[in-house]
Amino acid sequence: MASALLFYPEALHTVGVTEVDIASFFSPHYLYAIVGASADREKYGYRVLKDLAGAGYRVVGVNPHLRELEGVSVYPNLASLPHRPDVAVVVVPPHIGLAILNQADRLGIRKVWFQPGAESQEIQQRIAEFNLTGVADGRCIMVTRRTLKTDVKTKY
Repeated sequence: MASALLFYPEALHTVGVTEVDIASFFSPHYLYAIVGASADREKYGYRVLKDLAGAGYRVVGVNPHLRELEGVSVYPNLASLPHRPDVAVVVVPPHIGLAILNQADRLGIRKVWFQPGAESQEIQQRIAEFNLTGVADGRCIMVTRRTLKTDVKTKY
């Protein structure tokens, strides 16, 4: 398996990732905040939200311009969520993602997943500095979910 950028709280360096490590991001008990949720069906903010929700995961959207997206609640920012999410899935450009990462750290969100195009070297460094567990290597959460067969509807 290729090495990926997964950061562990106990180490400030990049380590190889196993399926067990990546699988720790998927739980039927987790709440996922999709930062960059979009009403545009062509955008990945829409696709990721619908994919995780369709697989049975509990999701909320984060977008300052929406309040609801096809039955899913959407909030203006992470701080406005009624419950702290277990995982923030970031689907915004890296310059916005840095601010999201700072907010996630302040709010105690310990797992972050940066979708392809949302990651950067600076984000990778900040994940390590903040002692977070994060994926920021161009790995897609939708593809990974399917690869690991983590659908809540069929597995749990």
